[in-house]
Amino acid sequence: MTKPRPPQTDAPDELLGGLIERVTFHNEGNGFCVLRVKARGHRELVTVVGHAAAVTAGEWITASGMWVTDRDHGQQFKAAFLKTSAPTSLEGIEKYLGSGMIRGIGPVYAKKLVRAFGDQVFTVIEEQPERLAEVEGIGPIRRERMVSAWADQKVIREIMLFLHAHGVGTARAVRIFKTYGTDAVRILSENPYRLARDIQGIGFKTADAIAKKMGIEPQAPMRVRAGIAYALMEARDEGHCGLPREALIPLAEKLLDVPTTAIESAIQEELLDGAIVADRVQDAECVFLASLYRNEQGIAELLHQLRTGPAPWADIAADTAIGWVQKRLGIALAQSQQSAIRMVLREKVALITGGPGVGKTTLVNAILNILDAKRLRIACVFC
Repeated sequence: MTKPRPPQTDAPDELLGGLIERVTFHNEGNGFCVLRVKARGHRELVTVVGHAAAVTAGEWITASGMWVTDRDHGQQFKAAFLKTSAPTSLEGIEKYLGSGMIRGIGPVYAKKLVRAFGDQVFTVIEEQPERLAEVEGIGPIRRERMVSAWADQKVIREIMLFLHAHGVGTARAVRIFKTYGTDAVRILSENPYRLARDIQGIGFKTADAIAKKMGIEPQAPMRVRAGIAYALMEARDEGHCGLPREALIPLAEKLLDVPTTAIESAIQEELLDGAIVADRVQDAECVFLASLYRNEQGIAELLHQLRTGPAPWADIAADTAIGWVQKRLGIALAQSQQSAIRMVLREKVALITGGPGVGKTTLVNAILNILDAKRLRIACVFC
């Protein structure tokens, strides 16, 4: 009799372990997978959904999460954390080798390998690959494929174990692995704050929590420098291309809880590395993320180029055009709207701004009607 499955719960703290019988689905891009698992305490196979950088039938999984009922697929174990490890049982080893993870090794050769080396087959592959020649049909090319595939799987498992040990959830761990590949451990050991810069959706606070688990001190230069960038990105999300230095320093102090001297030193290092740019805006010394500063300078240069030379419309009598368009559209334009039309007809570049309901759309419609009457080609670009 199958052991009853626990009722659905909101607390993802239940543990499940078992042998992967079949990988029903695996998205290599984000690691999402659907597995059929022979789980401890369950006679029938259970469905496990979660994230894994690489997953193969025959591997042992350890997962924590909760039972959920999917409308289309029934009861599943939704894993918040999922760790795979090489199989140790003969059944698991044979299934693992025969799963297709190694091109050229299918169920037939998997059975031969297990028969020849038993549960020591992985040790033979890793430490004594020349012994694989003892199995009929395994020549130099097939042997090299086996050794290479096993090494790749081992690296992936080591990286995932490193990330899990430092508090990184499985879904994020997969994204980190996909970004950095086999260099993931080295990169994060050198500077975990690169996560906030390199991977969308992983911000400073997540990188900071990982760094803390790795033993990085609160006043470490890499942390303070990353905090400066984070403060500027927060300002960016509120619509600012940069911040006055006198506003940035207290903001970073509050975020990082470090002395002003550490903030000043970090700003100077970021400036020297070119990660941020300092410039004066009116009377204020401001600091910008380098990419935003370059973008803003580029836009200014394009506008400057655009406004030089004569406008493509010539000598339109503004007052006559205003009277004509009001009659044509059956509207009465406010004085501010009429002033805006005069400016647009006088200048090659104009900026129309204002809050909702002030008449921007009506104004633009009037301008387009005037220019269209002069048979000008009009392009509307929305961004």
